[in-house]
Amino acid sequence: MNGQAGELAQRVITVPLSVLDLAPVAKGATAGAALRATTELARRTEELGYHRFWVAEHHNMPAIASSAPAVLLAHLAANTSTIRLGSGGVMLPNHAPLVVAEQFGTLEALHPGRIDLGIGRAPGTDQVTALALRRTMEGLSAEGFPRELADLMNYFSGDKPGQIIATPGRGEQPAVWLLGSSGFSAQLAGLLGLPFSFAHHFSSANTLPALALYRQNFRPSQWLDEPYAMVAVNAVCADTDERAEWLAGPSALSFLKLRSGRPEPLSTPDEAAAYPYTEIEREFVLQRRDGQAMGSPETVRRQLTELQERTGADELMLTTLVYDVEDRVRSYELIAEQVAGGLRQRA
Repeated sequence: MNGQAGELAQRVITVPLSVLDLAPVAKGATAGAALRATTELARRTEELGYHRFWVAEHHNMPAIASSAPAVLLAHLAANTSTIRLGSGGVMLPNHAPLVVAEQFGTLEALHPGRIDLGIGRAPGTDQVTALALRRTMEGLSAEGFPRELADLMNYFSGDKPGQIIATPGRGEQPAVWLLGSSGFSAQLAGLLGLPFSFAHHFSSANTLPALALYRQNFRPSQWLDEPYAMVAVNAVCADTDERAEWLAGPSALSFLKLRSGRPEPLSTPDEAAAYPYTEIEREFVLQRRDGQAMGSPETVRRQLTELQERTGADELMLTTLVYDVEDRVRSYELIAEQVAGGLRQRA
């Protein structure tokens, strides 16, 4: 190991670490089992000292059970006490802004100061499913997103009072974030002075350009004086590099099948290892892993340190999609204790 690599390996991550969970549904298991595992993970990551725990909205995906973030967050909030909870994200084109304001206003009213509303402009699903959710084509285009976001913020603030008052909602605004995987939401978040979370875990090629746009366009606001950027990254940590590679197999196979129009529940690591990848498929998997964090604690420490220094991220959000909840919990334990030097001691 050369001197620079050795120095990186010895550092610990000092920015806040958070969790993005998809409530993965394992092959042969039920959605209920997946949601109970997510609840277990939320409790354990709170104990470990992770800063926030977000769940993502996806639809028509057999491997993901987090299709109703507001409902799931209410359950998680009732089963935790200190960790911040939020959506990563609510996909605004799928919903009327008033509904989102009332749902997250309710969460904020019940759990003041603990709720984040991360908002995305993509539907998080296919167009047929998005149409089934919204029941009209109006609002499904990206061009309508700024207007719908403005409507949502007005329901919270009451700055433009009208006939409709969101109750709960008005005066009970959660912390609002914009999410993105390209430059559009990055620029908008900067112009509005909102915190920004970038989806490096599936759009790593766009990370640095999007963060640059966010910082260049940032205007101080009532919410932030300076830009605040969080980067979401795939992270699988195990005792050895080889075991982490094996545990990550089902996630790679699941994403491949989703992109090829054959979504299905999460395979076992053995099934994923035995899958007969074509050369094109193997290259797809390797590209998806580029810039992510996978391996032993020493390897993950180096990878996360490099990512944080390269991006200047103010916070890292880890997402760990593995077959067994015990392995998922163990990954977060290793990162908290051996990569970050003990999150609980910093709290």
